[in-house]
Amino acid sequence: MKPEFRPDPVLKDVILIQPARIGDARGWFSETFNARLYAEAGIPVDFVQDNESRSEAMGTLRGLHFQLPPYAQGKLVRCTRGRILDVIVDIRHGSPTFGRHTRVELSAERGEQVFVPAGFAHGFCTLERDCEISYKVTAYYAPKFDRGLAFDDPSLGIEWPFPVQSLVLSDRDRAHPRLADLGEVFLAPTAGAAR
Repeated sequence: MKPEFRPDPVLKDVILIQPARIGDARGWFSETFNARLYAEAGIPVDFVQDNESRSEAMGTLRGLHFQLPPYAQGKLVRCTRGRILDVIVDIRHGSPTFGRHTRVELSAERGEQVFVPAGFAHGFCTLERDCEISYKVTAYYAPKFDRGLAFDDPSLGIEWPFPVQSLVLSDRDRAHPRLADLGEVFLAPTAGAAR
């Protein structure tokens, strides 16, 4: 029942995961986390908090979020109801993929997961009504270190699945700074900084 782990084709430090499912006449069973197997795949297993969110409207966007060091979070994300477009942006100065993003569709039906390391901004847009998302994080929520990146920053070139003016966002998520205005919040590991 080993899951399949593979690096994202755009952001190699992001890991895409397809847990195995065993089905029979009753339905299916899946092991959604196994510390030994995930550690062998290079995913930190020191998760300290589990979070869930529910979004009622299709086209709800949450993000792009991150926490500053020393409370930077790695996230293991999965969609437990509906379908989402998950978006991850490399915000590590000195990284060869700084400012680049990847998009991954996650669905409850297929059960995919994505591991987002610290040093990346993360967000998602719901592709259906009544979506639920569950994610594990490697650091506790720290409000004073909670930050965001503008979802509509033209320098990122993110193509959201709905027109920007129709997206449902919080006031906070509409007001995040652009990448050029963030400053050096993270440095790539090769630059000598911890992730």
